[in-house]
Amino acid sequence: MPKRDREATRARLLEAARLRFAREGYDATSVRDIAGDAGVDATLIFRYFGSKKRLFDEVTADLPAGLPDGPEEELVARMLRAVVFHDWTRYGGEHPLVAMLRSSAHDDARQRIRREVCDTYVDALRDLAEGGDRELRAELLSAWLVGIGILRSVVATPALAGASADDLAPHVEAVASALLGRPMRGAPGSEG
Repeated sequence: MPKRDREATRARLLEAARLRFAREGYDATSVRDIAGDAGVDATLIFRYFGSKKRLFDEVTADLPAGLPDGPEEELVARMLRAVVFHDWTRYGGEHPLVAMLRSSAHDDARQRIRREVCDTYVDALRDLAEGGDRELRAELLSAWLVGIGILRSVVATPALAGASADDLAPHVEAVASALLGRPMRGAPGSEG
């Protein structure tokens, strides 16, 4: 098989796996499902990736890292836009973290979720918080943001699924300011 065909087949397998894992999680996704979605034989997954686990690792390795830059008082609003309102079409319309949440029965996935959430979001929020119980308040705010994302994309509750980032801005501002103990903005560039 020419190199170009191998690269195209590998890319189709990654795309199919990304969507399957995002929609169904690790356990509910079979190698045959992924191969069928890509229009190839399942043996190619083992040839290109070695195993289903290594394919999952590669698919979730391209999770967005870091936080969007900008003023500290806009961090929560930027996080919300990046996690909840970003175009995640490549992942079935949901943040890639949702694929890992659906796969959290596996220790590797659970550890990656912990690293992604704690080392990125919780740490940044804790560093912004003022006063006592900074870690707890940062985790509470993180849980709220993750919950918004899950209710909006996975559960598709009517009010959240239909809300824009601007609709949420006053609520984000109030909750973030209260939990962090300092003035926060509900939308990037908004007056607060």
